[in-house]
Amino acid sequence: MEEVYDILIIGAGPAGITASVYAARKKMSTLVISKDIGGQAAWSGDVENYTGYQFISGPDLVARFEEHMHTYNVQLRENEETLGLDKTGRAILVKTTKSQYRARTVIIASGKRSKELAVPGEKEFKNKGLTYCATCDGPLFAGRQVAVIGGGNSALDATLQLLRIAAHIYVVNNAAHLGGDTVMRQKVESSNRVSVCNNSKVTAVLGDKMVTALKVQGPDKEETLAVTGVFVEIGLIPNSDFASGIAKNELGEIKVNCRNETNIPGVFAAGDVTDVPEKQIIIAAGEGAKACLSAFRYLAQSAP
Repeated sequence: MEEVYDILIIGAGPAGITASVYAARKKMSTLVISKDIGGQAAWSGDVENYTGYQFISGPDLVARFEEHMHTYNVQLRENEETLGLDKTGRAILVKTTKSQYRARTVIIASGKRSKELAVPGEKEFKNKGLTYCATCDGPLFAGRQVAVIGGGNSALDATLQLLRIAAHIYVVNNAAHLGGDTVMRQKVESSNRVSVCNNSKVTAVLGDKMVTALKVQGPDKEETLAVTGVFVEIGLIPNSDFASGIAKNELGEIKVNCRNETNIPGVFAAGDVTDVPEKQIIIAAGEGAKACLSAFRYLAQSAP
């Protein structure tokens, strides 16, 4: 007979792993499905803002998360991607690239993925000077020349954060003018430590063991910017395509209330895939804990 889990968690980043630990401690039969371990946290370089660790690398923090999860013998299906879910009666059917499973509750903690530049050198220098998170990695570039790629609010926010840290910042924007909020834009444009390159796009990331320069095609010529840090801020894509029938906002983020409930009873969501503001490792972990406690309460209140 096919097993029906108390809870099935989609994603094994900070939100999903934390939810699994809480589920195991509540003695819920639990299954975690994920295409990888750690999500965006595994991409972070050095993490200095996760409570309890003054300094730890993203991969090391993820390893601690995973070790904690395995302490409770949580069932994990790695390298397995979710294709869809459907609530049939009181059970929720989750289809993946390898199988299908049934559960009484589901937590979607599938995270987001960064939009990539898709240029030579990007993959080679990821976490070697090229990053997708100024909040996480900005302090590592104190006193250096860096580049921020993008022209919207996320790029402006990254630039303003880096103004407190970096010596000089190049903002490479493919549009004719910076977008985003007026106040943020004015602060960026008024700084003598920021050079805005409009109508420009990155053609290559250069370096040896670490990033040393950025090749940029401007409106009139191609030039090489001497930078040791590159912050890609051209947007994030929620991993929510499989969640048809679940309410999302205009960005594709899953809508949740303060209890992490979606519009479908028994389906919860947590972390960066949701519309909760601020995308941080510690926030995702907290949201994962909340989602699991809400799922536990849902099961306790449901008819047997």
